[in-house]
Amino acid sequence: MNKTELINAIAEKSGLSKVDSKKALEAFIESVTEEVKKDGKVALVGFGTFSVTQKAARKGINPRTKAVINIPAKKTVKFKAGADLAAL
Repeated sequence: MNKTELINAIAEKSGLSKVDSKKALEAFIESVTEEVKKDGKVALVGFGTFSVTQKAARKGINPRTKAVINIPAKKTVKFKAGADLAAL
């Protein structure tokens, strides 16, 4: 399912127009993005949780040259499925 198909599904299930469904989806995405950028957490009971996790610096190997490279530490977004979603 792509974004357009999701907007259509939201409109069909909610009774909203496609324009309003698109605004709602974009507001949701923007709100989650802003919270995660602030190292926050968004928990949607039954669906899942978006959070930020820290990955430590580590050594890796360039598969082409077999040279050892340093991979810097970084923050990544993590999604943990909730009970309703994980039960599929």
